[in-house]
Amino acid sequence: MIKHIVMWKLKDEAEGADRATNGRKLKELLDACRGISPGMLTLEVALAQPGLEATYDAVLYSEFTDRDALNAYLDHPQHLALKPFIAAVREARQCMDYEV
Repeated sequence: MIKHIVMWKLKDEAEGADRATNGRKLKELLDACRGISPGMLTLEVALAQPGLEATYDAVLYSEFTDRDALNAYLDHPQHLALKPFIAAVREARQCMDYEV
């Protein structure tokens, strides 16, 4: 199994919207990717919550049966279509993939 975790720190303002609005849109776009490719086991998106420690604004946690399944997700047209929005609103990105 491959775990794919990505975190984003968002710009204060981008694409004509504030950080909170862009965070909600980011979550909506990523949530819509749930189940788009075979071998995806889990896809969970969360936004930083007031009162809880967070150095990033959004996190994606996902699991795939294997590397081919992860690549199918990464190359899926729906996933590729959201990348320009994310690139425009993000200040920083961290990613880690690992096999268990």
